[in-house]
Formats: sequence, C-alpha cells, structure tokens
Amino acid sequence: MTHVLTSVAWPYANGPRHIGHVAGFGVPSDVFSRYMRMAGHDVLMVSGSDEHGTPILVQADKAGMSPQEFIDVNHRAIAEDLVALGVSYDLYTRTTTVNHHSVVQQMFLACHANGYMVERTQQVAISPSTGRTLPDRYIEGTCPICGYTEARGDQCDSCGNQLDPADLLDPRSKINGETPEFTETQHFFLDLPALAEALAEWLDGREASGLWRPNVIKFSQNILEEIRPRAMTRDIDWGITVPLEGWSENPTKKLYVWFDAVIGYLSASVEWARRIGDPDRWREWWNDPEALSYYFMGKDNITFHSQIWPAEMLAHNGQGSRGGQVGPFGRLNLPTEVVSSEFLTMEGKQFSTSRNVVIYVRDVLERYQPDALRYFLSAAAPETADSDFSWPEFVKRTNTELVAGWGNLVNRTASMIAKNFGEVPAAGPLEEVDRALLDQVAAGFGTVGRLIGTHKQKAGLAEAMRLVGEANAYVSATEPFKLKGEDQRERLATVLHVLAQAVVDLNTMLSPYLPHSSSAVHRALGGEGTFQPMPVVEEVPDLDEPDRDPYPVITGEYTATPRWEHRPVVVGSPVAKPSPIFTKLDPSVVEEERARLGLVDEVGV
Repeated sequence: MTHVLTSVAWPYANGPRHIGHVAGFGVPSDVFSRYMRMAGHDVLMVSGSDEHGTPILVQADKAGMSPQEFIDVNHRAIAEDLVALGVSYDLYTRTTTVNHHSVVQQMFLACHANGYMVERTQQVAISPSTGRTLPDRYIEGTCPICGYTEARGDQCDSCGNQLDPADLLDPRSKINGETPEFTETQHFFLDLPALAEALAEWLDGREASGLWRPNVIKFSQNILEEIRPRAMTRDIDWGITVPLEGWSENPTKKLYVWFDAVIGYLSASVEWARRIGDPDRWREWWNDPEALSYYFMGKDNITFHSQIWPAEMLAHNGQGSRGGQVGPFGRLNLPTEVVSSEFLTMEGKQFSTSRNVVIYVRDVLERYQPDALRYFLSAAAPETADSDFSWPEFVKRTNTELVAGWGNLVNRTASMIAKNFGEVPAAGPLEEVDRALLDQVAAGFGTVGRLIGTHKQKAGLAEAMRLVGEANAYVSATEPFKLKGEDQRERLATVLHVLAQAVVDLNTMLSPYLPHSSSAVHRALGGEGTFQPMPVVEEVPDLDEPDRDPYPVITGEYTATPRWEHRPVVVGSPVAKPSPIFTKLDPSVVEEERARLGLVDEVGV
C-alpha cells in the first residue's frame, strides 16, 4: 500500500463551474483516485474553493453583495455540482477558514525566516476610476517578448513567459477597458532565482522518470530560463493578512491569492486530519518520502504548480541556495507529477462566460445523467491536445457507445438470465469461445489499470469499451437466444454465466469512470447495495471559530471501495428483469441545446 495524495485544482469562487473546468480537474482526478483506492492505495483527495483576490471584490460589487455573501453562494453551488458529478473528495473545503489562514501564514513565515521572501519596490496597476488595485490577470496588453496582443499581466499564454503588468505594451483593464495607472509600493517577493537550481534539479528528475506528459515537463523547464522574483503580496483589503509587524496592521496589504491558493492542498490535508480526530495524520502524505502526490489542473495553471508551489515548499524546507531550516510542517514532498490537461472547447470555440460560450455543469446534470457527462469528458478528454465538446457528438457517444454498447450488454444479459433462470446459473463445460472472452476480460484489469494509473484515462476507457465490444460479439457468436431446447439448457446456462462474469468484471473496470451507474449494473446481476461509494455535502463549523456560520464541505466514506480485481460471479444470485441503465437521447436534444447557446442560425445547423 502506498500513500497517494490527489491534489485537485481549487475552483475560483466567482461563479458556477462549466464543463471545461471539470474536464481539466474534476473528472480526471476522480477517475484516478477511485482507481488508486481500488488498487489498494491509501488515497487522500483534497481541494476547495479559492475565495480571495480582486476578482471576487469586483464581481461581488456587481452583484450588490459583500465578498463573504458572494463567495458563500458560489462555494455552496460549486460543492453541490461536484457532488452531483460524483467527485469523491476526502475533503473539499474553502480558503476563508481560520485553519487555512493559519497554515498560509506559517508557510509565509517559514519562507521569510529562511530568506526567500525579500522586500522590494514594485509598480502596481491602479484603476483610475475606482482607486482599487487591478489584479495581474485583469490587465491585458501586448507581450513585449512575442508580440501577442492578448497577454495577461502575469504571463503570456502564447509564449509562456512570466510577466508583470508594467511590462505590457498598451495595457488595458479587462474590467472596463481603461488604461491603468502605475504607482510604486513595497511588496514581498518570493526569491525564485535563489530556488532555481533546486527547481531545475527536481524537474530534471521528473523528466528522467518518464512519467510527466511531454508538453507539461517541457513547458515547466522552459519557464525556468526567464525566472525572476515574483510578488507574493498585493494591495487589496480582501485576503490573508501578512503576519509581520508593520504589515499586519495595514488593512490594504494582503498575501497574493496565488500564494495562498496552492497552499490549500496542505491546509485542506491538515483540516481533514483535524476533522477525523487524528491531527498529525496528514503527515503520512506530506512527509513520507515514499508517498506519491499528483496535481490535477488545466494547462493555464501549470506555472503555479510546477514552479510557484514547488518553490514555496523548497523555501519552507530550506532547500534553496540560501539554505535554511525545515519549517513547521516538516520536509514537504514536492509533486510526483503535475497532471495538466489541455483545453476543452465548445462547438469549436473557447469557453467564455462573458460571450455566453458556456455550458454549466449544473445545467447538464439537471437534464442528463451524470455518467453520460463523465463518459463524454473521459472519452474525449483533452489530455495532450485540445478537444471539443459539441452537442451532436455528446448525443452520438451517449447513444452509440454508452446506451447501445455497454447499456445494451448489461440489459440483454440480465434479461436473458431473468427470463430463463431467474438467477445467475452455474456454468457447464467451457468451450474455446467462452474461455477466449473470459481471458480477454480478465487481462483488462492489468491493461486498463496501467493506463489509468499513468494518466492515460482516455486510452483506458477505450480499452474497457473494446472489451465491451468483444462481449457483445460473443453474444452474436453464441446466439443464446436460439438455445431453447431442453438439451441445450446446459449450454445456455454456460453462455449466460460467462456473460454475467464478463459484465461483473467490466463493471468493475468501468466504475471509476461511471460510478453512479456502477451500482445499478451491480444490482442488475444480483449484487446488493452501492458499488462505488459516493461523496456527500456536509455542513460543518469552523474548527477554530465555531461561532461562525457553518459552511458546506464535500467528504465521503470510501473504505467500502471494491478491489480492482476479478470477482467471481455468485451462482444463485437472483436476477430480475432489468430497467435500462442509461437513457437514450432524442436527436432533438441537439437543436434544443444549440438554441440555448444561440447557435441555431449558424452555418451547418
């Protein structure tokens, strides 16, 4: 058994999540975590809502709400959507807890004590109309390095280089288009150059492991070439107080939202351990050098997970060129792998809430089965290249693969058993065709497991569905529906026993992808109860300020997770006439959904 930390990108609490978000962090992290639990590993899956930063203030103002009211609404909506999708967090929390603030401040003080937080003067962008500091990502302009005209104030998405807002040519506010004013102020910077050698050594080791996706490791190594100190405080009144004399008294100086958000992986682990009554348990995932840690996100967040967060941990550990003492959290493990996905586009366009190019998770789950969405996002996963979500393709995959492929196999297997025996029959002598199917399906545990475990989930699902196709071909080859004579009854029992065994094993293999329907399949073949444990939303008090209003978290009890292995079907298990597992979609769905997006008048519709 290995301790496996699944660190899932923290959704920003400025609104509900769309399917592009969960394609990058939600579904891939859950498929992986469910598989690793099934494989016998001790998994800790953590995340939460990222609730600080200027964008929260801007959007709360627009909504006529206080920042706290605004994030309370959005945090709850995000948590409910992720539970409905079936993402099996051990703890999904938020960054406005006292616990998180405390962990972040301790990390800052450790980095500062070791000499990696240096005070410097910086030019910051101010909105002329409001006097409020503009966050880096709310400033757009031309990249001075490559000339890309829509570079952000923190980095250029075209060439990948780190930027400051003052570097941009022709800078403008993304909020209202005005030209920002720049003023000088004091800030703390993380001394990344003093950590560059340690970062490079770590990244070289990760490249040598051969585990990382090539685009992620190369991007991470390339940004080291232009490494420079990065500001870790901001002029803003919404965020975590800088825990130093002369700074903590200043209500407009806070820690940078990206400094605190990545520390959330650690603070959520600490909160989880405290909530289960074993306060030091988190150390098994963070201090044990044999433990493994995987970070899931979209490609726009690679910098923060392959440079900023590892640099913070190295600074805390005293492992940069300045040396230092190990901080209060012990020697923290750097990421085993940064599992970054490319982008999911929608009908050939980038997701954009402002341009209504968006499909919210909640809207999809209100109209369609959660496993239909999970199936599509896994089968068309943007693992190493951008992929597209379109309603015609969603309907096609649901109907031809999920319904006509897997659902049909389950249904006709259970129907034939119910009609002819009423229970799973015992097998008679096996023929070559029977053994061939059983051997292929049994081999799938090794093949599909290796693919999921190495973040090739799209290929893993394709292999599992190939085996579904083999089982359907077996039905065509053996024709059990023609075995009607009394002298053919033993052969009929054998064929249906083999099919039941194939369905049971395939359900195990598909369950990390399709956890909701796995229980229905399990029960259709005589099983009882829930097959894949599911997450729940719980209302909890703040651990350190119990008088504060309770807040929702996602948690779950996953000890009953089934093992990733062949499980012999139980002869005699009662099997009744089944109901369809999956819902076939009417082609009219395409027109209805495209109309909601305003796409009905486009060419080709």
